Amino acid sequence: MTVIAPPRVPSRFLPVIATFVVFVLTFGAGSVRYEGFASGQIVANLFIDNAFLIVLAVGMTFVILTGGIDLSVGAVVALSTMIAAAALRAGWPAWLTMLAVLATGSVLGLGMGLMIHKLRVQPFIATLAGMFLARGLCFVISVESVSIKDPAFRAIATESIPLGDVSITYSVVVALLVVAFAAYVLHLTRFGRTVYAVGGNESSATLMGLAAGRVKVGVYVISGFCSALAGLLFSFYMLSGYGLHAVGMELDVIAAVVVGGTLLSGGVGYVVGSVVGVLVLGTVQTIISFEGTLSSWWTKIVIGVLLLAFIALQRLIVHRQRDLQGLSRD
Repeated sequence: MTVIAPPRVPSRFLPVIATFVVFVLTFGAGSVRYEGFASGQIVANLFIDNAFLIVLAVGMTFVILTGGIDLSVGAVVALSTMIAAAALRAGWPAWLTMLAVLATGSVLGLGMGLMIHKLRVQPFIATLAGMFLARGLCFVISVESVSIKDPAFRAIATESIPLGDVSITYSVVVALLVVAFAAYVLHLTRFGRTVYAVGGNESSATLMGLAAGRVKVGVYVISGFCSALAGLLFSFYMLSGYGLHAVGMELDVIAAVVVGGTLLSGGVGYVVGSVVGVLVLGTVQTIISFEGTLSSWWTKIVIGVLLLAFIALQRLIVHRQRDLQGLSRD
């Protein structure tokens, strides 16, 4: 009798599967412990409260897939809120304000990408400079919080979309559209395939005739655009601009992307995994809110533990792949 072995799951999917399992277990634990936790609106709130972080995670996924890093995203979010608030206060129409914010983020991303590609500056240093620049520009605009009172902007921010017994905001719709478009670009376009190739081995990608340089610059433009868009969504969420908004958010989004299964060395990862990573962090925050007696700093502790665990898992997968490659050569 022939026994058919079950199909093996490719190792590149294991971190994403592990992230999804952690999300299910975490949400399940909250559902068991707290009454009303397992409701549709709580799930919807995970997306509502983290829509800006999902968009940031999409941009960061592109960057990390190439083996880079972007430390400027939190500062660009804060700068975007300040530009939006100041422009609206000056009487700019909402649509023009949004275009100005998106253009600013894209130009900053382009500048950092050119520094990295043309001047061979390390991504850590280039984006650190971008972080200081963006955060400094916030306080050039205003050292105080600027409230957003524009009626059109506030209408977009406060209006909800009913979906049966639950409701979501326009920010959630924007975030999900960004995720869908990013997944399409990464998996069904030449640009996306080149992103993975550059992260796997940039020298080999160049020898294959791929536009490695343009892609390296392009991912930072995408990250800058996503940071600016996330800043707009954060403006909808906070209805204010402030230079100290989003302090440390770059670390949260890097953690979400890594927990979502994207290798820091590049070449492996999925946008969907990054979204699930954001949901894991959001679920942890929701559980701590329901508990009521725990400090919010426990969120950072849990994120740190998860981050270490997933980095260890990534290292195990990489070593396993190398061992299998060595056996195949033998």
